[in-house]
Amino acid sequence: MTDSLEHSPKREWLLLFVLVAVQFTHVLDFVIMMPLGPQLMRVFDISPQEFGFIVSAYTFSAGATGFLSAFFIDKFDRRTALLFLYSGFTIGTFLCGIAPTYLTLMLARIVAGGFGGVLGALIFAVIGDCIPEHRRGAATGTVMSAFSIASVAGVPLGLYLANHFGWHFPFFMLAGLSAIALALAYKELPNMRGHLNGKATFETPLQAVQKLYALVSNRNHLNALLFMVVLMVGGFTVIPYISPYFVANVGLSESDLPLIYFFGGAATIFTSRFVGRLADKFGKAKIFTVMSFSSIAVIYAITNVPQTPLALALVITTLFMVTMNGRFVPAVALVTSSVDPKSRGSFMSINSSAQQLASGASSFVAGLIVGKAADGTMTNYHLVGWLAIVATIFCLFLVKRVKVVETSPQAVSAKSALVEEP
Repeated sequence: MTDSLEHSPKREWLLLFVLVAVQFTHVLDFVIMMPLGPQLMRVFDISPQEFGFIVSAYTFSAGATGFLSAFFIDKFDRRTALLFLYSGFTIGTFLCGIAPTYLTLMLARIVAGGFGGVLGALIFAVIGDCIPEHRRGAATGTVMSAFSIASVAGVPLGLYLANHFGWHFPFFMLAGLSAIALALAYKELPNMRGHLNGKATFETPLQAVQKLYALVSNRNHLNALLFMVVLMVGGFTVIPYISPYFVANVGLSESDLPLIYFFGGAATIFTSRFVGRLADKFGKAKIFTVMSFSSIAVIYAITNVPQTPLALALVITTLFMVTMNGRFVPAVALVTSSVDPKSRGSFMSINSSAQQLASGASSFVAGLIVGKAADGTMTNYHLVGWLAIVATIFCLFLVKRVKVVETSPQAVSAKSALVEEP
């Protein structure tokens, strides 16, 4: 496979298909932990705070390795880097499946997060390198629809396996799917060296640190990083505890939980790419603002809902997923476009690190806020909701400070390695 200046729509769609497959398993590995919360808390006899530690272990590991990878990720062919990281992620997921105790599961989550966090950053760096800015919102929405597919198909299947065969089996399923996607990526991904400018560069540790400092000290980059950090706080304070709250307080059974992810995922399959197209047409910051305003009422509802019929509960959770996804699509597309292509891999790794650390810290802080009453119900979840609402409002001010630096679609298209085989 070789690089070329000739852009091929066929290769572009093939790339997106591969990225969706990789992102599907990567996202499913993370989101499957949330609905497994009630079962893991029961099996290991752990508190909501200890469950939050498992979630945070993944994100803190991803944050640490994301930061370290920023020093060297732009020095490799994107294809080589993606295959290496995805292989490590697949192994880490399998280790989760064979973990016999709470501690070993946490260690396995650290391994999976170490590779998975960088993998997520690299996927969006590839989109930024290979998809012109004026189509990047739609492409981002397409890849992020992997979350929807994971919610509709992966989470219900994973929970079925967990309910009938034990919590280990969703991870075995996921490791198998990852192995298949890895083989597909190895076969179909083209070389992507446009960001290397045709030559390899070697730097001393001091030069690497200086380059990274210059990257993060850029005002626009700092605004983008702060924007994404606060956006994570606005979501991941609430998300990890939805399943435990709806089981303990709203009256759902563990067998009802797949319905939350099925209907929410089914809705976002349609809304994800639609929101991406709107972002391309009307502006990413504008669509983000609309979706964020819409999410505020939904955040309040989902963290305050009392015992309620299943149908109404599903309406609330579906609206939550639609609005969360709807604000994340334009946000990621905007941040991806806020950095020059030659430094995009490093910046997206730093961005991923910041996101992971922020989401891990958010889950940890939320775990300190929520409690468990004598009757088994969760307490103080409404306070978590208010924290998320304040963060969302702050994002509405921050998004105006993030600027697109790449305005020429031709510049991106010229770097695309998406060509037919010679």
